[in-house]
Amino acid sequence: MEDFSAFVGLSRTTVSKYFNDPGSVRQNTRSVIEAALKKSDFRPSMFAVNLNRRRSNILGVIVPNSTDPFYMALTRRIEMIANEAGFLAFVLSSDGRAEMEDQAIQTFRSMNIAGAIIAPLGVRSHHRVLAELGASIPLIYVDSPLDETSSFVGTDNRQSFRLIVDYLCRSGEPPCYFAMPLVNNNASARQEAYVEAMREFKMTPSIVAVEEAGSWDFEKFGHDEALRILKGSGFPTGTVLCANDRIAFGVISAAYALGLKVGHGADCDLRVAGHDDHPLSRYACPPITTVAQNYNEIGRLAIELLLQRLDEKAPPAKRDNARVLLNAELMLRRSA
Repeated sequence: MEDFSAFVGLSRTTVSKYFNDPGSVRQNTRSVIEAALKKSDFRPSMFAVNLNRRRSNILGVIVPNSTDPFYMALTRRIEMIANEAGFLAFVLSSDGRAEMEDQAIQTFRSMNIAGAIIAPLGVRSHHRVLAELGASIPLIYVDSPLDETSSFVGTDNRQSFRLIVDYLCRSGEPPCYFAMPLVNNNASARQEAYVEAMREFKMTPSIVAVEEAGSWDFEKFGHDEALRILKGSGFPTGTVLCANDRIAFGVISAAYALGLKVGHGADCDLRVAGHDDHPLSRYACPPITTVAQNYNEIGRLAIELLLQRLDEKAPPAKRDNARVLLNAELMLRRSA
């Protein structure tokens, strides 16, 4: 900065004001600095600048799997709105491992981030580390809540499962439930929501017995477990409700491998439904009946809530937590 100030012929204070807020200096001064930037190719160190600021313009985002289309869409929405507000959203993946989640948090703390949006592992998260982060900066959880009291934006699992269970019971044999691996709190929340919905409709819940797993490779888990079940005694009912669409992909693949027809009709052997409305679910064979999470709205509300918290004067530990639950939409397709 000293070298650039000498190069442009202005005080370091003026140059610093420009980099913090270009609109805070006069137009003539701004033109001189911008011309010097082009000529010198000087760029200030974003991380050094943020370490010096009382509040940085970096927001941290942690997701369990950066290649999952749901998280990709979610982070894209967050990045876009953060950028419009003058912030940089820095995205890291925990890769489904608590130690990687901890490492990402420590990285963000060293970067002096202003706030964070995290899709926590939950059952494997180190709650103390997350609690310490939330006590120092505004923190919003998405997709899967860490607990019942933290600020959270996500889908109302009770509403979404009531919606899909109601349809499946009205349109054919009541569904059994194919659970997801215990990788986050959604695993238990969705199973509980299924059981609650079945009882509400005076049906007996039926949980498919699957092997314990901690992998995010849901398609393989669904395929391997469905293949084992179908080669054995089969599913408890002719309708299988999967915890998410990625498991449904695996179940449909296993059925195809055994020559079974999946779909809604007298000539079909099995109905399969999912949850989430994965971007590829409409292109599966057959297309998957599911419920759609509004990931655009989840991303928008999460980043807007975080930006609002950044403007509040109360310290993070003193702020009231907000819980925003969004309704899902039923997507009727040929698989069920």
